[in-house]
Amino acid sequence: MLDVKQTERSLLQRRNTLTTSLQALFDGLAVIILLLALLFFFNGELTNHYIIMALALLGSMSVIYDRMNIYRHHGTMTKKAFKLLKAWSSAFAFLLLLAFATKHSDTYSRTVIGLLFIFGYFTQVFLHFGFRLLQRHMVSQEANTRALVIGNGALARHLHHRINHNPWMPEEIIGAVLTSDCRENQNESNGVELPVLGKLEDIKTLIKHHEIHTIYIAVSLDSSPMIQQIYFDLLNENVNIHWAPNIFALNLINHSVKELAGIPILTLSETPLIGTHLLLKTIEDRVLSLLMLILVSPIMLVTALLIKLESPGPVFFRQERTGWDGKNFRIWKFRSMKLHTEENGVVKQATREDPRITKIGSFIRRTSIDELPQLFNVLAGQMSLVGPRPHALQHNIEYSKQIEAYLARHRIKPGITGLAQIRGFRGETRELEQMEKRVKYDLEYINNWSLWLDLSILARTPFSLRSGNVY
Repeated sequence: MLDVKQTERSLLQRRNTLTTSLQALFDGLAVIILLLALLFFFNGELTNHYIIMALALLGSMSVIYDRMNIYRHHGTMTKKAFKLLKAWSSAFAFLLLLAFATKHSDTYSRTVIGLLFIFGYFTQVFLHFGFRLLQRHMVSQEANTRALVIGNGALARHLHHRINHNPWMPEEIIGAVLTSDCRENQNESNGVELPVLGKLEDIKTLIKHHEIHTIYIAVSLDSSPMIQQIYFDLLNENVNIHWAPNIFALNLINHSVKELAGIPILTLSETPLIGTHLLLKTIEDRVLSLLMLILVSPIMLVTALLIKLESPGPVFFRQERTGWDGKNFRIWKFRSMKLHTEENGVVKQATREDPRITKIGSFIRRTSIDELPQLFNVLAGQMSLVGPRPHALQHNIEYSKQIEAYLARHRIKPGITGLAQIRGFRGETRELEQMEKRVKYDLEYINNWSLWLDLSILARTPFSLRSGNVY
């Protein structure tokens, strides 16, 4: 076996092109020039405070733009502009937070700062659009190189479609090479045609005949042992070899690619609440829940009084629920039912015309006022404002046997509201399909978590209260 000497360089490489480097440079220069112009126009002076502010802004831009892939995003210009707005706003939010934290907010002209934010954004959009045209022109001048994909499953077809329809890649996959376990009729599914040019034993002949420059290996997980042999067989063929591990047949949870001690790591399942993400989520929950608790305290006091007057029993209902990483906690809710004993210990979901629900209980369930005491759970760190709704322990046991990856909902803190709730899946789930869709949206939330997504869900929650089966 060939002994390949290991190098010290990182295995995870970014493709930094001249245009992306220039684009980052021009963004920074545009911000500096714009700041100087605004100071000159408003008879301001370039003091040390403004110099420090400019350096802090450029620093936050470099970190946030990199984290949000601003210079590696090739979607539509509309999506790019929206993504740029989020990144620029985040950089500016950090700047303002820093100014308030150091008590220097009064040092700066609010007019200059406000105009810098507005004109800075539109200037960057203009620059990115210009560089987009430049990149497209440069790509159009390059001759397309030819590529083959080994395999013809869903991942191979996906690679074929994305590469051949990407105007930024001067490359074309002309067809597939079948391995011993591939079936030729697979290439017709989903309406995506991937021409089959031959079998694996013909690949060297195909490379020479079609002048192939790149090989993509996209085989199923059970075919992985053949990858080493394919690699060594093609080392002398002067082709680029890329391996696309087919992990997408799995139900991935917040997947990513990382490097650990020089070893590439494919993360298949991981909580998004790590590092700065956990810090941001914690700050968001504690600050907003405290403000909300102050605002809704009159509603909560009136609700508590009405519950006590209508029926005997405690004001609050407390029940064991499963939280983050499977740890149980006791949830707070306003009691919406008469005191009763569950038959045979089975927890029964509330239904329409449920005789157990009181009159005030029916109202607070429809309006979700019964959920307001969960702000105490949020302050205690047991829940979040946004996340998958915590279900009764018995329901977790029941549905985990019927729905794949059901318990993966617990890879993030449970929430008072969530993505499933704003999409209409609130309250009773009469059919298994309804719970499956709720779990689908919960996993979508975990895979796409961001502070922006949380704020968007919170803003949309009041408008979603009329939807869903809540009794």
